[in-house]
Amino acid sequence: MGSTKFGNFEDFCRDTTLPVCNVLSKTHNQDGDWGGCKLRGIALPGEDRYLGNLGSILLAGVAIFVTIYLILRSERKRAAVGRREMQVFLIGYLLVSIAEIFSVGEFPLNEEVRVVFSAIHIGAIAATTWLLFINGIVGYQLMDDGTILSLALTIGSALAWLIGVGYIALDTGYQWTTQWQDSLVPPNRNIALYVTYLLLPLIWVVLFVVLELILVIKVLGEKRPLVFLGAATLSFAVGQIFNFVVSPYICNGTTGAIDGSLFQTFFTLVSVTLVWFFWSSITEDDWPMPVQQYP
Repeated sequence: MGSTKFGNFEDFCRDTTLPVCNVLSKTHNQDGDWGGCKLRGIALPGEDRYLGNLGSILLAGVAIFVTIYLILRSERKRAAVGRREMQVFLIGYLLVSIAEIFSVGEFPLNEEVRVVFSAIHIGAIAATTWLLFINGIVGYQLMDDGTILSLALTIGSALAWLIGVGYIALDTGYQWTTQWQDSLVPPNRNIALYVTYLLLPLIWVVLFVVLELILVIKVLGEKRPLVFLGAATLSFAVGQIFNFVVSPYICNGTTGAIDGSLFQTFFTLVSVTLVWFFWSSITEDDWPMPVQQYP
């Protein structure tokens, strides 16, 4: 189970497969001083060559096609509130899925190339969860959605997260500066990545759920869309449990064939799809709005 020591990644990297472990390892892969079950996957031709996470690679490929389909479906909903913002969120998840193939997918890549894909993956997670939070705010119509201003703020802030967190990951892996040089030795402490890659994304997800609960129950006065929102939240939570809690038991039980990251990829895809159906249900259906009575 993951460490409770703030800022330390050693136990997380020991128990599961994470993109951040590639930048914290001296060999820039999932092998490090943390030990634990080694994810072998399937053997490839050549000495000690493996495709370590084939299940996650295939599921990430499925996620790419599903996400493209949802982006195109969103284009048809021209009157839907937050259509462009939802498409930007889906593009963020698309980037996460592409980067995941080459980061936690454990292709036999050059170690410097793997650091780049891992940094993109880490930055994309930070940016995409932020975009999810932005989509939660858009429903309140604090400003007109789909306008140049709204999209500029949405895309601009997401790019800031992507570039900023991605740079921290690159600097950690390549050691351009000495800021995070201690991250490569146990207990692999990196507070910057711990906050921006683990804690803040979780906060953005929770805030999105809270905002949508208030919107649906208090503003729209409906409960039917909560089925999609509840299922999406449950799927996301189950994926995290598989990745951070159950993973070492799966890896040891299968002798390194698979671990919890495969299930995390699957349940995250299910969660994102359900979020889209939730958004579609509250923007397309004709919900009865409360009418204020005047004397």
